[in-house]
Amino acid sequence: MPIRWRLTLFIALVIGVILLTLGLTLYLLIRGTLHKDVEDTATNRAEAVAQAIEGGDDLSTAPSDDDQILFDDSVAAIVRGKNGKVIDEFNLPAEGSAADFDVWRKALKNGQDASDKRVRLGDDDYYVYAVAMDPSARPARVVEFGKSYNETEEILEIFGTVLAFVIVAAFLLSIGGAYQLAGAALRPVDAVTSAASRMGEGDLSKRLPVANSKDEIGRLVITINGLLSRLETAFVRREEVLSRQRRFAADASHELRTPLTSISGHARMLDEWALEGDRETAHRSVGAIRKEAGRMRGLIEALLTLTRGDEDAPMEVGRHDLGAVAKEATETSGAADGKVSVEYVPGEHEVMATFDRERILQVASILLDNAVKYTPEGGSVTVGVEENNGSVALTVTDTGVGIPEDQLPLVFERFFRADAARAEEGAGLGLSIARQIAEAHGGTLEARSKVSVGSTFVLLLPGHKPGPHQGRRTPETEDPG
Repeated sequence: MPIRWRLTLFIALVIGVILLTLGLTLYLLIRGTLHKDVEDTATNRAEAVAQAIEGGDDLSTAPSDDDQILFDDSVAAIVRGKNGKVIDEFNLPAEGSAADFDVWRKALKNGQDASDKRVRLGDDDYYVYAVAMDPSARPARVVEFGKSYNETEEILEIFGTVLAFVIVAAFLLSIGGAYQLAGAALRPVDAVTSAASRMGEGDLSKRLPVANSKDEIGRLVITINGLLSRLETAFVRREEVLSRQRRFAADASHELRTPLTSISGHARMLDEWALEGDRETAHRSVGAIRKEAGRMRGLIEALLTLTRGDEDAPMEVGRHDLGAVAKEATETSGAADGKVSVEYVPGEHEVMATFDRERILQVASILLDNAVKYTPEGGSVTVGVEENNGSVALTVTDTGVGIPEDQLPLVFERFFRADAARAEEGAGLGLSIARQIAEAHGGTLEARSKVSVGSTFVLLLPGHKPGPHQGRRTPETEDPG
């Protein structure tokens, strides 16, 4: 059963019980009041008749008499003497007799007034009140006075009919009102359902309508919209990750295909004729095979480094001098041929920080190797370290060709090379590895560059606190990128 009908029936049931309870209570109160009026009338008039008789007054039912105690078709009176003998009677209906009134026995026996709420006289029920009189006054001993319930029952019948009609009408109106109220309360739910049904599969950009943000349904819809927003973000990130993985796989395949093609070609040449016919060519082919195999090995090791870094491989974290690491990287850089000047500028004092020394040395070597690679002959590369607002920084600055501004955000992407003409000099993974190591330490790696002027790469590490992956170590492999 729909919630709307369940709410309607529940509300109607509650209202019906309330109406029935109030109606029954009201009916009983009115009934009690009317019956009490009958009883009070019978009691008062019985005492008035007794006083009139004791005072020697004559009783009459004539309309012209001043004493009109008995001038009412709904009342009847009997005056009895000793032993219940009827002395006089007034207004007894034709179908009734004095024998029907039997309350006098209690009054004579106890010498006190008595009453009976249900005495049948003719076609009507009477309330009878008997007054015990002073025996010394007159022969009369008891006055029985009865008041008919007939008018009261007629009034109650009319009132009950009207009350029942009102209750039924109110109950039917409550059903209609409850149905409309439930519909109004659930209308936002219908709107949410309709909006949700219009959402295409996987289309999480739409949001559900919020009719009233302060009620329960509004807060629920706001919560669902928040969930949809988070899901949309998660799906976007998932698509980005999948896209990067596909691009990564394609780039890796391309990078591996080139040396494999070269190795296959030289191997075929050796097998077919060079090994026996031309030893000089054979030696060159063997050298090319070794070079390409080394290139493949470097690429595979770089890929393993990235993979293990993605899996949060353990690091050996300790307290080290960043300047000593920069100096060591400078001394072992790829500028041994002297074409590019590489200089380490020492600071005034030690720059201590908490990091994995081998991994940070790897980062410094990658940055230096890239700087040397893209700096023309006669250029210079400068390495320095400094403290900066509680952090430590390793800076590598070159006077190389620079990086175009639109390509600067992409230099840390895997397999990206700003200078496509130098694709054979690296796989484009070095800066990706460097950034991954920096982030594993809770630091950052930033790049600033200007075409034909040079580039600056800054490794920023926490100075006094270890990174978020303290105690974890990335693989000790590097790619000159």
